[in-house]
Amino acid sequence: MPELEQAAGTSRVQSAAQGERYFQRFTRPQRVLHAVLFTTFLGLAATGLPLRFSSTPWAIHFAQQVGGFGAILFFHKLNAVVLTLAFLVHVKEVIKRGLIHREKGIFWGPTSMVANWKDVKDLFGHFRWFLGLGPRPQFERYAYWEKFDYWAVFWGMVVIGFSGYAMWFAPFFARFLPGWALNAALVVHGEEGLLAILFIFSIHFVNTHLRPESFPMDMVIFTGIESEEEFKIKRAHEYDRLVAEGKLQTRVGVAPEPWLIKFSRTVGFTAIAIGLVLLVLTLSAMFL
Repeated sequence: MPELEQAAGTSRVQSAAQGERYFQRFTRPQRVLHAVLFTTFLGLAATGLPLRFSSTPWAIHFAQQVGGFGAILFFHKLNAVVLTLAFLVHVKEVIKRGLIHREKGIFWGPTSMVANWKDVKDLFGHFRWFLGLGPRPQFERYAYWEKFDYWAVFWGMVVIGFSGYAMWFAPFFARFLPGWALNAALVVHGEEGLLAILFIFSIHFVNTHLRPESFPMDMVIFTGIESEEEFKIKRAHEYDRLVAEGKLQTRVGVAPEPWLIKFSRTVGFTAIAIGLVLLVLTLSAMFL
């Protein structure tokens, strides 16, 4: 009898699942690019912090365990090269889609990562909602904080990347840059790197995973798929727009496999745990 009850319960779950629709939010290349991004960023943070705070006991102990600060610097540069290649691939894709193929919505409109007037209204509308003075804003494909996250990373890639390569290849850059510029690159690289770590491991984590509709983790960047209920709650304006345009069916996807969900949760929680540890180490090195 327990076996029959279990089978009946499984059947009910499957029947319920069959009536629920799923929609694709991110493509596989986008998810792979994000995986490379957060993996190399964790690697850069884990190697950059010991170099930045090399006199702290935990940095010295870490260096002793991995073969010295020279080994740490090697892996820091390796992660930097991989992340730079990923960044160039993304820029190439944006240029190809926006300038060569003339794809609409890349540089402007409801599907663009470029901020517009609606984002400004959503920002102030969100504050009013926080204070109980108005309704919750209805967001489009990308909310204002997601665009802020994107451009913060874009800015960081340019500033941190250029200053890092200027130090790495100092003899080359010294041919056309004054000496003070290379000294400034050292300061900029360290301070901007700290800012990126503090931002990603606090603001980005909170915005992405700790919001009530996503807690304890937003899985869509790992699976690429979200349920129709999630779609309606998180981005009601986009959902309504696709319905009005008759394009909702073009986004219909398949429910993610159980193994993918388990794998994504394992990877996601591991990344968050590493990030929080690095955040604590950063704050302790700065203020203790």
